[in-house]
Amino acid sequence: METRELRYFVAVAEELHFGRAAQRLAMAQPPLSRAIQQLERRLGVVLLHRTPRAVALTEAGSVLLREARTALDAVEAAERRTRRAAGDQPGVVLAAKAGASRELLSKLLAAYAAEPGAVAVEVMLCGPGEPEFLLRTGRADVALLHRPYDTTAGFDTEDLHSEQQVVVLPKGHPLANRARLSFEEVRTEAGLPLPRWPGRDGGHPDGAGPQVRDHTQLFQLIALGLACAVVPESLREQLRDDYAVVPVPDAPAVTTVVAWPPHSRSRAVADLVRTATRLQLRAGGQTGNT
Repeated sequence: METRELRYFVAVAEELHFGRAAQRLAMAQPPLSRAIQQLERRLGVVLLHRTPRAVALTEAGSVLLREARTALDAVEAAERRTRRAAGDQPGVVLAAKAGASRELLSKLLAAYAAEPGAVAVEVMLCGPGEPEFLLRTGRADVALLHRPYDTTAGFDTEDLHSEQQVVVLPKGHPLANRARLSFEEVRTEAGLPLPRWPGRDGGHPDGAGPQVRDHTQLFQLIALGLACAVVPESLREQLRDDYAVVPVPDAPAVTTVVAWPPHSRSRAVADLVRTATRLQLRAGGQTGNT
């Protein structure tokens, strides 16, 4: 299969309409239809059910869509990393979630800068779920990720820090004085909805509340009495007095990891990972905020 064919198929599979897919690809519809038919003949399977009114993926088509996205992301990542390696100024791009791992990130950058042969580090601070995406697509060389919020499958990783979770409630909430709450009690007794997170951040417990993009927006909604949220315990350091925080012992622990592509041969990435691991060992596993 050619990457061109995969791009054609992904466009049709996502649009489920040949006309819209052709428009998205800036090409005519007939050659697009022929390309998909040729791909089906080569694979010996039917990828799409076509009727005069609708286009639907077959089971084989669903599998190819998933695999094609992964393959195209890998090609895109290879292109970006190759161009970056050929640049005049060597450097490494580190992705992290804005507002998370602040202490760890600060210590890591300072410790790495003191290393012999350290290169410039470009830090990309972004929303929930985005560091993983940036790493998979080659926009970042290394990332700080947080299980179970981020998926680390396909990456090499080193665990840096684990912590429990708490529920954040508005100040004066009826449950604010409880010593602990179960996750089920948060759902059924808090009287406030959990937020909805962006699709890429599937590890967050999703609720029926307002959709949020980041923790700043989330905490404002909580202060207004419009939502509650289960978050890593270290985030309480960012909160003012108008919040109540209660431990949720049965919520899954959150582990901060440093992640990088397994095929990476970058010395800068290796040195950055080594520095992060050394910081973790010095702190006895208690380094940083998630």
